[in-house]
Amino acid sequence: MFDELLKIVSINISTIRKIIQTNDRLRGIVFGDETVIQQELDENTQLTKLIEDIPSNREWRVYDHCAVVTRLYAIYERFVEDLIAEWLELLPGIVTKYSDLEERIKDTHQIGVGRLLLDLKKKRFKDLSLNEVIQGLFNGVTGKKKYKLIPDTFLLHEQNLRREVLEKLFADAGISNAWGWVDKHRKVKQFIEEVRGSQNTAEGELNELITYRNDAAHGSIVDDILGTEKLLELGDFVEALCQALAELVTFQVISRQTAIGKAEEIGQITEWFKKHKAGVGKVKEITLSVGRKLFLVNEASSYCRFATIESIMINDISKKRVVITSEQEVGLKFFDIDAKKGLRLYIQKKGYTRKKG
Repeated sequence: MFDELLKIVSINISTIRKIIQTNDRLRGIVFGDETVIQQELDENTQLTKLIEDIPSNREWRVYDHCAVVTRLYAIYERFVEDLIAEWLELLPGIVTKYSDLEERIKDTHQIGVGRLLLDLKKKRFKDLSLNEVIQGLFNGVTGKKKYKLIPDTFLLHEQNLRREVLEKLFADAGISNAWGWVDKHRKVKQFIEEVRGSQNTAEGELNELITYRNDAAHGSIVDDILGTEKLLELGDFVEALCQALAELVTFQVISRQTAIGKAEEIGQITEWFKKHKAGVGKVKEITLSVGRKLFLVNEASSYCRFATIESIMINDISKKRVVITSEQEVGLKFFDIDAKKGLRLYIQKKGYTRKKG
C-alpha cells in the first residue's frame, strides 16, 4: 500500500545520489593532481572546453549543497501531501457516513472548504471547480450521496513541515501521534543510531534539513556547506522518514478496516529465519495461496508492511494453495520482505484491496 508513492521518492533520491557522486568525481578530476590534469587537457579538446567554463571548487560545492537540500525537502513535502491525499481518498470507504467522522476531521474539512472558496481563483487551485468543492461537503452533510474529502481543504499550510506542523496535518486528517510512530520506526532508528551515532534525533535531523533548505532558498550566504557524504546521508534520512510515514498510514487503514470487518487478523509469525528470509506463522481458519497479499503488523515497533506470499510450506511440502480448517503452523516466504518474529498477519476482505500501489 502506497508503494507507488515510495517508488517515486526512491527514484528521485537515487537521481540525487547519482548527481552528487558524479559532481564529486568531476571535482576530483578538475581540482586534483595538476600534472595529470594538464596531460588530460593536452590530449582532450572537449575536456579543455569543459574546464574553461567550470566554476570555482567552492562555488560548485555551494550550488550542489543548495540544489540537494532544496530538492530533498521538496521530495519530502510532496510525499507527505500525496500520502495524506490518498488517505483522504480511502477514508469515505472506511467511514461511510460523514456524520461518523471524528469531529476534528469534519472541522478541518469545513474550515478548509471555506478557505478554499475564498482562494479558488488562485492558480494553484485551477484544477478545482466550485461545484466540486461544494458538492463534497453538501453530500456529506445531507448524507444523500457518497461524500468526498478534497485534499486541498486539509493541506492549506504555509509553514515548513517540521515535527509540529507534520503532526498537525496528520491529526487534522484523523491520524494522531504521527511522530511517535516515526521515532520508533526501524529505518529511522537505524539511521540515528548507526549513521549519526545517536548524537542527533529524528526531529533534529528534519530541522537541520529544513534550516539548510531555507538558507538555500532565501538567498542567504551559505557558510556551512555539506560535503558529499553528508548530502548522501540526508537523502537516506528522507527516504527512511517517508517509509515510516507510509507504514503509519497503512497501519491506520488496516486498523480501521479491521474494526468494521473489512479486514481481519489471521495469525502471527512465531519464528523467522533471517538467512532464508522465511518463517513460520501460526494461522487460523483461512485459505492461503501463493500470490495472496497480506499485511505484516506490529504497532509497538512501528511496523506495517504490505507483503505478497511467495511460497507456502506445510509439513515441509510446498503448496500453491492451502485450506486451513483449524489453527496450525504454516511456513511462509514473502516477496522482497524481511519480516521478523511477532508480526501479526492481516488480510483485507475481498472487494477492499487497493488496486494501485
